[in-house]
Amino acid sequence: MLLNFHNIYKKYNMNITGIIHIGAHYGEELNDYINHGVQEIVLFEPLSKTFDVLEKNCKDLNANIQAYNVALGSSEGKATMYLSDNESQSSSILKPKTHIEEMPWINFSGTEEVEVTTLDSYNIEGFNFINIDVQGYEMEVFKGGTKTLEKVDYVYSEVNKGELYENCAKIDELDDFLGQYKLKRVETYWPESWYNWGDALYVKENLL
Repeated sequence: MLLNFHNIYKKYNMNITGIIHIGAHYGEELNDYINHGVQEIVLFEPLSKTFDVLEKNCKDLNANIQAYNVALGSSEGKATMYLSDNESQSSSILKPKTHIEEMPWINFSGTEEVEVTTLDSYNIEGFNFINIDVQGYEMEVFKGGTKTLEKVDYVYSEVNKGELYENCAKIDELDDFLGQYKLKRVETYWPESWYNWGDALYVKENLL
């Protein structure tokens, strides 16, 4: 997370009942969640080797954690992910585009077929915070999670203002889509002015 979890938690006086983390990687944020009293956590990570590390990192943590080795999208099926060599942090279902030019030190040299399902198919109840980091595939995940979006108060998402990946959703498109669920963008952070990617926080309007 580019935005400090403690800072946004405190600034927006968050009452988090559960976190859905989509694109969990190795679970780097888990201790932050637990240290802020979050006990209910659901993780989604599609890549097999990454998921193996994630499962190990979940062991012996003081929380109720469920982890699923699956990708989320707008429909069920299979997809090919483009694998990056930075511990798979830039891997995506979408084909890299300007990513190759903007970050030439990161290479995409392999692929992996993954299972894809929808967020709504899990019928997750009582969770009100989504953290999503799926490298440009956010809109497809949200399309498959409209019922879930109706019940969440916070969405923390990676965002793009350029085509880092082919046909990736831009930040204004996410603003419009999430706005239908009364989620308003309140924080945006671009690591560098010339970067086409960053992070954003959306909060339910009635909480502002």
